[in-house]
Amino acid sequence: MIEISRARFEVLAAYTRLPGTLVLGEEVRWFETAEGDIVASIIRDRTDNDFFGIVLGRDERERFRVIDSTEFFDTPDEVLKALATLIEALQPNLAEKSKQGDAKGPPVDFFVPPPKVKQPQNPAFTALRDEEGYSSARACVEPMMRWYEDADRNFVEQFQTTGFDARIWELYLFAVFTEAGFAIDRKSAVPDFTCWGMAGEFCAEATTINPSRDKTGALVPPPTIETDEQFADFLRNYLPIKYAGPLTTKLAKRDWELPNAEGKPFVLAIQDFHHPRAMTFSRGALPIYLYGVEHEGQRQPDGSLKISVTCVEKHQYNGKTIQSGFFNLEGAENVSAVIFNASATISKFNRIGVLAGFGSKRVRLSRTGIAIDPNPNASEPIQFQHEVNTHNYTETWIEGMDVYHNPRAKYPLNQNMLPGAAHHQLLPDGQMLSTVPAWHPLSSITAISLTGNDERTAE
Repeated sequence: MIEISRARFEVLAAYTRLPGTLVLGEEVRWFETAEGDIVASIIRDRTDNDFFGIVLGRDERERFRVIDSTEFFDTPDEVLKALATLIEALQPNLAEKSKQGDAKGPPVDFFVPPPKVKQPQNPAFTALRDEEGYSSARACVEPMMRWYEDADRNFVEQFQTTGFDARIWELYLFAVFTEAGFAIDRKSAVPDFTCWGMAGEFCAEATTINPSRDKTGALVPPPTIETDEQFADFLRNYLPIKYAGPLTTKLAKRDWELPNAEGKPFVLAIQDFHHPRAMTFSRGALPIYLYGVEHEGQRQPDGSLKISVTCVEKHQYNGKTIQSGFFNLEGAENVSAVIFNASATISKFNRIGVLAGFGSKRVRLSRTGIAIDPNPNASEPIQFQHEVNTHNYTETWIEGMDVYHNPRAKYPLNQNMLPGAAHHQLLPDGQMLSTVPAWHPLSSITAISLTGNDERTAE
């Protein structure tokens, strides 16, 4: 057996873990066989403070699931010896031992073309499937896809063709809710996620901002921005209108009334894909539209920062006008929160894949961006550049997530359900109360390079 990092174990096997497991036991060491057909973990019983090991093999759908366990021992080293003996005994008949008897259908494979699909494959999909620079992301997706239930029967087709970005966003949500300790019931196609765990239950529906198209279907590029005034108009009007489209569409569907969602916090999860780098600059527009207020920092003579509040009634751009304040719309009290993560693109899959030791060893990732300055009087974010391949680089799925809570929510979302995210709440005086982790990136670009190759790409 080879000892592996927790990050690698999480990518391979986190989706089999039931809520409450980590409350009863603490995983302390993780292992993988050289062949990759078995993973194992040593666990400390939190009550008795003794240790045991579990062995996971691939079931009929190639999902890692528990197939055996050791007895309890006083030390991890004793468990390690017992695990080695147990795995040696399992190896001769591993395929049979790994069967669970509850598999329905063949393994899910996002990379095999569905039959009778006439639409061309998305270039971003083919890059993920074929390019060495994305091999870490591909290896990160592969264990996840074995657990993903295609509730609406078109996930794989859209993943490969017209809906690649939207489906990546859904895969991200699947990963982040699992990381947060929730089991996900995907038996119902709507809402996208019905989550339950030790912290409670909630439902989430995913949506995205997509590129604009004219009546002929041709792409309409975003407006050109050359001046500060144009950017301010872009942030205060154009982007809120872009956010309003998918959010109000989801609001009109009233999915919170469905039997599996009724009486639970209901969350809308939105990502901006209307432009290749949209998520690097669109974050600031979302709270303006959600709350109908704009905040501006003004430096005082004593050096402190005073935040002024301006109410926003409407957004106007290029002849189109919409009402501001999504959370104030009729029916919006049924939306507990809106979540967003500028970092949740295929680049996050690539970075976490590298962090877990997957993919080509020639791949080098360099992440450049801006993050929240923890200084309460800071008016500008801090800039950063991180080399992902270094030993001190860390990242989680939830890193970079913003949760905007609805002050009128019928069923408020408990902040403890999504630990590690930044949580934002509008106060009665219009000020924003934000609970932000010590490290919270706002946006970034990840450059890919291959050792021994001058070619460099960025996304």
